[in-house]
Order: sequence, then C-alpha cells, then structure tokens
Amino acid sequence: MARAARGTGALLLRPTLVFLQGSVQASGRVPRRASSGLPRNTVILFVPQQEAWVVERMGRFHRILEPGLNVLIPVLDRIRYVQSLKEIVINVPEQSAVTLDNVTLQIDGVLYLRIMDPYKASYGVEDPEYAVTQLAQTTMRSELGKLSLDKVFRERESLNANIVDAINQAADCWGIRCLRYEIKDIHVPPRVKESMQMQVEAERRKRATVLE
Repeated sequence: MARAARGTGALLLRPTLVFLQGSVQASGRVPRRASSGLPRNTVILFVPQQEAWVVERMGRFHRILEPGLNVLIPVLDRIRYVQSLKEIVINVPEQSAVTLDNVTLQIDGVLYLRIMDPYKASYGVEDPEYAVTQLAQTTMRSELGKLSLDKVFRERESLNANIVDAINQAADCWGIRCLRYEIKDIHVPPRVKESMQMQVEAERRKRATVLE
C-alpha cells in the first residue's frame, strides 16, 4: 500500500512540474521577483550597501531598510522587494526601424539606468528593467522615423540624447532614471549599402578630377 501511494504521488507531481516548466517556456521570461529568492525575516537583518529592501507589514508598505543593521518583527513584517541601487546595464535587442526616407534599418543599443526611488520601482511597475527596455525600443523607432538615413549617422549623439530625455519623462513615475543610451550597431540593407558606397566612390573621383 505504501509503494502504491508513493507511486500515485509521483504521478501527481510529474504533471505539475511539467506544467510549471511549460508556463516558463511559454512566457519566454522568468519572473524577476521570485518570492523564494527574497531574504527571510530573521528578526535581525544586515542589508548590504547599495541595496534597498522594501518591507511590508500585514500586507501594506511599512518602510525601506537602509544598509546596515535592521530589526524586524516576526510574522508581521515581510521583505517584499529587493532593489539594487547600482547602475544597471541592459542590452536593447536588435529591432527594425524605418527612417524618414523609407529605409529599413536594423539597430540595437545599450541602456544605462539606475533606480532612484525604490518605492516607485517596486509598486509603480511590475518589472522595471523590462518596462524600460520596451520603452527604449519604441522611443528608438519613433526618433528614427523623424530623421533621414544621412542624418542618422551624422546626428548620432543628438539621437541618443533625445532617447534619454524621452525615457526619463516616461520612467519618472517608475522611480528610474536613464543615465545614458548608446547605439551599438546600425545595419543597412545590402542594396542601400552598395548605393552608398557607389556614391562615396563617385565623390572621390570627382575630387580627383578637380585636383587634376
């Protein structure tokens, strides 16, 4: 009987594990704030430097623990979120964008941000890093749509500055500040690249004939 019970228990656990694994694979993104990874309330806690621990008392926000020694009440107090106050570097995935003269570009970048308000970052948005990444992609597409292909390469610094300003305006309610945004690579379609090379060669030949 004991062996039969163990066998049925294993059969019941296997579908549950398969369901959990399937849900994680279907979403494509592991939840950033897992409750099992949060520190436990051991009455006396030592918070590391450049970290902010958000504490809830009976389900409501209570306070934010500062680095160093902290004392909590068992059962009543619970550590709900752990926010890092260090500068975070996020790779913005490659995406397609259309310029003002209808040229499709493949562009990616790097985003540098920092959490300024742990309370807003915890309760203002579900996943701050994911939200800022999506905001950076949409802002990049909208800014590239205002420029032609030639201006994209000339005004690269101003384009980065405009993206940072747009992100800071939208992410203020999330307690996040974007420090820098840098464009990594810009991939031009092969035909457009060939025409650009032909144009450069024609200009060089023109200069050479003028000098002769």
